[in-house]
Amino acid sequence: MAAAFFTLPGRWRLVKTLRVVQNLPAVKLHLSGVAMIATEAEFEKAKNKLKTLKNDPGNEVKLRIYALFKQATEGPCNSPKPSMLDFVNKAKWDAWNSLGKIPKMYEEIMKALEQAAKDDSTLTVMTGSGDYYCSGNDLSNFTDIGPEGVEQKSKNSGELLKRYVSHYIDFPKPLIGVINGPAVGVAVTILGLFDAVYATDKATFHAPFSQLGQSPEGCSSYTFPKIMGTSKANEILLFNKKLTAAQACELGLVTEVFPDSTFQKEVWKKLHAYAKLPKNSLAFSKQLIRGVEKEKLHAVNAQECERLVERWLSEECMNAIMGFFEKKSKL
Repeated sequence: MAAAFFTLPGRWRLVKTLRVVQNLPAVKLHLSGVAMIATEAEFEKAKNKLKTLKNDPGNEVKLRIYALFKQATEGPCNSPKPSMLDFVNKAKWDAWNSLGKIPKMYEEIMKALEQAAKDDSTLTVMTGSGDYYCSGNDLSNFTDIGPEGVEQKSKNSGELLKRYVSHYIDFPKPLIGVINGPAVGVAVTILGLFDAVYATDKATFHAPFSQLGQSPEGCSSYTFPKIMGTSKANEILLFNKKLTAAQACELGLVTEVFPDSTFQKEVWKKLHAYAKLPKNSLAFSKQLIRGVEKEKLHAVNAQECERLVERWLSEECMNAIMGFFEKKSKL
């Protein structure tokens, strides 16, 4: 249930060092509450990299890496505290527990987009880790109200969302989505701002706004009708229709669909070829295409976020979200 972030350098040169997959640098991000998602295989690779260092980084660094891995794959520490006499496991537990929650997912993604915009990569790819592309926003945020109060939190969230979507509107390089599984919420609506979207045939696309008493985001109130026509967009944005990958492709939200068994091989082969294209030509061409409607997109983004703040403060929205949690607790 995560989204990963990749940049593809034109000459396959390493431009970031958090992780390497087939010589592609990657910054892993989670869209439902936890930053720096990694798989167990990737963690093992990271551990093996540590062994190649000339100087041992020390137990403190190793424990930190372990803690970040646990935080990324399982979230905040929720396992029982080991016995005081179990020194090794207690040290690991303390390191993991000390991280607490990492709620700055939007900030992490914006920072990664800013870095990718400035480096010498040719294009940028977002994909998922595991069986899901993205599970959407963590709805528990609506029940976790701090001392600032509901109104201030809603206003702050609206401003954050506006900045987040603006990063996609202004992103200067080709942005490609590799949808490896189900996608929900903002991970779906934002796809209208991508330059190409490739999906496995197991992917689904769901934006249940009215079901949760909310309204569209990610410029989807403009991009979806433009891409697929008003009536088809209404089925998704107003009436909560979940799309299969084939349906999303037929409507124009997805560029191409691949069988799940060959998805990764076929998509990355295509992306490797794209990354060899002249990067300045790609960037200038995108600027011409996006520049025509950039002002419009920013205006739509502002209007959507303003409406969402109103929705979040409404009794209707809160009742819908409470109803969601009640149904979930009965499962």
